[in-house]
Amino acid sequence: MLKHWIALLTLAALAGTAHAQVEVKDAWIRGMVAAQDTTGAFMRITSQKDARLVGVKTPVAGMADVHQSKMEGGVMRMRHVKALELPAGKPVDLKPGGYHVMLMHVAKPLKEGETVPLTLIVEEKDGRREQVTVQVPVKSLTERGR
Repeated sequence: MLKHWIALLTLAALAGTAHAQVEVKDAWIRGMVAAQDTTGAFMRITSQKDARLVGVKTPVAGMADVHQSKMEGGVMRMRHVKALELPAGKPVDLKPGGYHVMLMHVAKPLKEGETVPLTLIVEEKDGRREQVTVQVPVKSLTERGR
């Protein structure tokens, strides 16, 4: 019996240290118009360990990537980011005009009031990956964030 409890406690301790322990707050997706097939998702991500956001999945889009918007020579440019660093304990904001999740090839426009599942793929320094699924509300087309 004692061996059983020791084994369970060991597994619980290992399980507690195996994940990046990622918290997502203030997540939202910008609504869309009828002819649009692309939109953005925004949120605040905090990881308890040093980690990286390496991917995003959702059933509503053919493709979901992390992008960065940045002013270059007076022109706003948007680029795909292979990985977004998540320093331990420091919130990372994904917001309009900065880092964000691009949802592309969306089959039908997302409307205010809907909720969309997003799965964030987070990789720790040792290469282990954790998937964090959040239910994200769709907000108004004119939403600007915080």
